[in-house]
Amino acid sequence: MLVQGKKALIFGVANDKSIAYAIAKELRNNGASIALSYAGEALKKRVEPIHEELGGDFLFQCDVTDDQALQDSVNVVQEHWGTFDILVHSVAFANRDDLKGRYVETSRAGFHLAMDVSAYSLVALCQAYESILNDNASIMAMTYYGAEKVITNYNVMGVAKAALEASVRYLAMDLGERGIRVNAISAGPLKTLAASGISGFKTILATIEERAPLRRNIVQEDVGRTGLFLASDLSSAITGEVIHVDAGYNIMGI
Repeated sequence: MLVQGKKALIFGVANDKSIAYAIAKELRNNGASIALSYAGEALKKRVEPIHEELGGDFLFQCDVTDDQALQDSVNVVQEHWGTFDILVHSVAFANRDDLKGRYVETSRAGFHLAMDVSAYSLVALCQAYESILNDNASIMAMTYYGAEKVITNYNVMGVAKAALEASVRYLAMDLGERGIRVNAISAGPLKTLAASGISGFKTILATIEERAPLRRNIVQEDVGRTGLFLASDLSSAITGEVIHVDAGYNIMGI
């Protein structure tokens, strides 16, 4: 029970195929209390069954692009728990039109949207929740190799993820005085709802299976267990890092 007695807020559970679900499941199975967020009523219907399956303490609404909604969610969490220990950020979005063709054709509005939802939202959550995070808490965000190298059709999301990774480092510095750790997991491709919006996704999976040192694609549990590690005291001296969980693909050159 690596996180026995800890309380974890999970942002970004879309369904039982999502990375956030895998991490939430591992945390719950290892003794943590969990609470799941949803962005709106339409998504609530997807999250409710997962909340029931995992035995979550409560569900709460939070639109990470709305400062008032963020503060309202803080009030809800404070009412239920007072303080908490683990924050999982698995939130990203870009317009489908900006995930195909040439990056140079990204619209100003599309750029702003991707950066706001996918990168600034981590800053906004840390800002809003800092006062009720316990000392030595763990914050983790989900990123992807497209932040480091050009991935066909990842486009503006790659730029947003690069900003997210830089934010992880700066937040780690800001919050480190209280022992709060901030890290990112760079997961290999999974068949998630988010991945379904990327053109040529099947080709990416085939390429990794062929070229990665472990000669396979990752599965949900690989990421879930890494999230558990980062949430636990086993990672007590790790912060500001991007941990690759991609069967080793990121180390390969030509």
